[in-house]
Amino acid sequence: MATYSLDRDLIELLNATLPEVAEHTVTAVRDEVPAYGEGLGDQLAATIEQAVQMALAGFLRVAGRAGAPGTPLSPTLEGAYALGRGEARAGRSADALLAAYRVGARVAWRELSASAVAAGVPAGTIARFAELVFAYIDELSAASVAGHTDELQTTGRVRERFLDLLAGALLRGDAPDALTEAAERADWSPPKTLTAVLLPEAQVRPVLGLVSGRALTASEHSLPEGLAVALVPDMGGRSRTRLLKLLADRHAVVGPARPWREVRASYARAVRGLALRRTPAPVDTERHLASLVLGADPDALADLRADALAPLAKVRPATAEKLEATLRSWLLHQGRREDVAAELFIHPQTVRYRMGQLRELYGERLDDPETVLALTLALA
Repeated sequence: MATYSLDRDLIELLNATLPEVAEHTVTAVRDEVPAYGEGLGDQLAATIEQAVQMALAGFLRVAGRAGAPGTPLSPTLEGAYALGRGEARAGRSADALLAAYRVGARVAWRELSASAVAAGVPAGTIARFAELVFAYIDELSAASVAGHTDELQTTGRVRERFLDLLAGALLRGDAPDALTEAAERADWSPPKTLTAVLLPEAQVRPVLGLVSGRALTASEHSLPEGLAVALVPDMGGRSRTRLLKLLADRHAVVGPARPWREVRASYARAVRGLALRRTPAPVDTERHLASLVLGADPDALADLRADALAPLAKVRPATAEKLEATLRSWLLHQGRREDVAAELFIHPQTVRYRMGQLRELYGERLDDPETVLALTLALA
């Protein structure tokens, strides 16, 4: 701020006009800055009017002193800084705040300079006065913008941390009450469902930018390196189809939609679905349920195959391979010989011959439901 000082008589004259100047300033701000229009209630308007009056009084106290005003300005600048933080908490932008300062400066200058001119203040003094006014507004603006920025950065980091904690709690499957409390702490409005999506970390931000703002993300140490999980709200039905299109060529695995507190189940299924990734196209676990069931316990599946197919060990490997293919087709086609022949590109009589071999190897067990189930699983 400039170091000029104003005549004490002028300062006293201007001080007398402050209540009216403050009232006119607030009225102009309400009329010209949309963010402060309808949302600025009478009580808040009165508070701001008082703050404007105090700020102008502080300015006049400084303007009446010679020398650099840095120290005397400190309380006023602290108030401007606090105002900026308060505006950020109220959800108003820094642009709205700066616009309010510009309008306020114009109105205050118009009112105060009119009083000075009426009092016969020389033109040179009024010019110095103008410089003081706008330098003061610049300092207030800078302080408020700093407060606004600091508040956003602080609350943003805090909320981001709370959202991370919420995502972790959901993936752990914490108790419902704990999850509700974590959501409230993070100021997160729960959706009906969440869908777990596993994808490369580099793809998380682009995807989150295209889905609901309530989506959560977390980097899980249990995932392979370079992968992260996104929890996407309300992705059932057609929304799921759109999500899958959005994930094209992103090497993603999509779990099922589950009630938001039960998204751990979606995450667990998506993790199992990682084994199904073959191409950059997304893996929709809803379309691979049988494979997921069969792959849930690889060791058990291997033991089941070894036990169910043990009779084939009695023949040569080449014969066993043909008999295994025939048995699989026969089970899937429920014994329809012509369908088996068509699938395997062999004659129906060949199917009949091979099934005769299989009956010799398995005996009556081929008619046992438990054996049929085991063979179906083993050959799936």
